[in-house]
Amino acid sequence: MDSYLQAMFAERIGGARFGKDTTIYKFEKIKRAKAAARKAKPGVELIDMGVGEPDDKAFPQVISTLAIEADKLENRFYADNGCQEFKVAAAKYMKELYGVDLNPDTEIVHSIGSKSALSLLPSCFINPGDITVMTVPGYPVMGTWTKYLGGEVVNLPLLKENGFLPQLETLTADQRKRCKLIYLNYPNNPTGASATPEFYDKAIAFARENNILLVVDAPYAPLNFKGSPLSILSRPGGKEVAIELHSMSKGFNMTGWRLGWVAGNADAVKAFATVKDNADSGQFLAIQKAAIKALGDQANITPAICAKYSRRLQALVETLRELGFDANMPEGSFYLYVQIPKGVKGGMRFANAEEFSQWLITEKLISTVPWDDVGHFVRFSATFVAPTLEEEKRVLDEVKARLSDSVFEF
Repeated sequence: MDSYLQAMFAERIGGARFGKDTTIYKFEKIKRAKAAARKAKPGVELIDMGVGEPDDKAFPQVISTLAIEADKLENRFYADNGCQEFKVAAAKYMKELYGVDLNPDTEIVHSIGSKSALSLLPSCFINPGDITVMTVPGYPVMGTWTKYLGGEVVNLPLLKENGFLPQLETLTADQRKRCKLIYLNYPNNPTGASATPEFYDKAIAFARENNILLVVDAPYAPLNFKGSPLSILSRPGGKEVAIELHSMSKGFNMTGWRLGWVAGNADAVKAFATVKDNADSGQFLAIQKAAIKALGDQANITPAICAKYSRRLQALVETLRELGFDANMPEGSFYLYVQIPKGVKGGMRFANAEEFSQWLITEKLISTVPWDDVGHFVRFSATFVAPTLEEEKRVLDEVKARLSDSVFEF
């Protein structure tokens, strides 16, 4: 028998139907398939290329700084909207890596990770009936919170033939009028695509023309394999119409530390800080001070992480291309996004990416993430656990050997 609470749940999370949905979502399906594969073949290693988080811990100098700072009495207090030293370090980092000049007092505020920032930003701008433009496939948090607040979400597809860049010009006149926020994410999860300066310039002009704020989610920005890392704030007029979300997670192996920053348009940063001040009490000061050490030593940290993922992705690209996949080296992130085959010669046919992903787990004990939002693709992540170069080579050779057993039809 249901509790009286069942009738009290908000409609935004399902109302009286909350908790009764029996739909199994793809990540749960992947989890179950992995467990079943391990049980069926206990002597075979499962190679997990689905996890989208760094496979290693933070660098030693960062961990030792955390230990020192955690032991200091003065770091026990609430951080509120962040310590000044962290904002100054973030501003210096943005100048060094992206060539962006930012005022740490007005144009930067820390966040407890990008997910937290994306969940709070709609509260700064969205009223019922307002629109947030999201890109699919992609990370849905800002769109979810837009709907929670009575706003609407317009999804723009990321098409292979368009370089996985959204076509903003396809928005209707009504959508442009009601749109408050446009979400961009480059280098992109899951496609691995990178934005070009020309695309950012067009997006800036579009935002200015239509009075829209660009929200650029940039946790993978430092993981750049070609040229220099790019910030929209470095483009002419970028700070007028955009804010950018940066993170310590991907470029510094600090995912679980939950620390990032929001930078850019001063009015938007102030609005975010105001809402944030009513949502959390800031990240632990010792973590912020350890991050200062990381940011100051980025030249010795991030390039090593980039080199590892670039090396692994290149090997995956070569293997998949040999097998007939249309695999291309991404310019950033640690993801490889490829269209699925139609089937295996003399065997299984794949109607969608979920079927192919399940087959990879069951038959090859290789875990990937399927995306059927726009076409049928799987995402390989180069974040599989391999602590040495020898182990990395062994895992990649094993992936090649397992996949080479099949003849794929495209």
